[in-house]
Amino acid sequence: MSPSRRSVFAGLGAVALGLPARAQSLEPARVPVSVSARPIASFEPGNPTKSRFGQLVFRGGLQLSGSHPRFGGFSGLWRSPDGSRLVAITDNGFWLTAKLARNGQGKLAGLEEAELAPILGASGRPLHRSRYYDTESLAIQGGTAFIGVERAHDILRFDFARHGVEARAQLVPTPPALKRLPGNRGIEALGVLPAGHPLVGALIAISERSGREDEPTAGFVIGGRQPGPLQVIRHDGYDITDLAFLPGGDMLLLERWYRPLRGVGMRIRRIAGGSIRPGARLDGPLLVEADLGQEIDNMEGMAVHLDGGRTVVTLISDDNFSTFLQRTVLLEFELAQ
Repeated sequence: MSPSRRSVFAGLGAVALGLPARAQSLEPARVPVSVSARPIASFEPGNPTKSRFGQLVFRGGLQLSGSHPRFGGFSGLWRSPDGSRLVAITDNGFWLTAKLARNGQGKLAGLEEAELAPILGASGRPLHRSRYYDTESLAIQGGTAFIGVERAHDILRFDFARHGVEARAQLVPTPPALKRLPGNRGIEALGVLPAGHPLVGALIAISERSGREDEPTAGFVIGGRQPGPLQVIRHDGYDITDLAFLPGGDMLLLERWYRPLRGVGMRIRRIAGGSIRPGARLDGPLLVEADLGQEIDNMEGMAVHLDGGRTVVTLISDDNFSTFLQRTVLLEFELAQ
């Protein structure tokens, strides 16, 4: 939004979306996209030899632009377990799938085999032609993709392993309180609790900001053995924009602030996995904090994968389809040992 894998759910059924029965869309399921990439060699241009920022080590990045007008607005991100491919969603109802290319030094060099495709509702009608157009958060676990929809305040599930981008949405049952979130500040962060956690397989959904600027924001444990509400403590005007789980079960929270006269800021907090349960008030230490002195933009998507035992954190920005004022940047970090 503007700044302003198959997972088992015990007892969690999926209900078909009640979208209007209209003629099927004639737009193509997949559209190849040519993506230009400018390497980002240094995260902090004013200090090009610096590589460590807080608890993260910068590995490289790209500034991206696509040949299709639907390219941009990326608000959710997933990387395959080996890191070779990515899936992102735009905040107007499209999938992006691509293969990551690297140069001779192993740095990110570009996107190959990039395709855009409309996210489909239960009837096959694209979400961008329905009230489910504002797709803001993504999690893929065990072959199932989950997408959080703002404004409509729903969560959709897709059989991604079987159908890929041609999968059709099903509604995930959610608590009534989720439907009462502010219109443009709904579920921005979505993840599936990993193996080893007592609530393994349950969804964690967190609102961007559910109350006043100094108040905690609402979150939910959805499905699994112990569903219920939780809260995330907010600090310094930062809003929640994504989450991802580390291999050990801890949760990373991506946060962002925006001020018209000051620009944009980003940070990542680490939340102990053992603290995640209904009724909790979640908080944790900072891993990194950045502003326009670093190569960031409106950072909204985050993914985690392993590379030879090293934990890699990848971020992507939402340019709000405003290429003159904002950028799509893809940044890769390693969690410091």
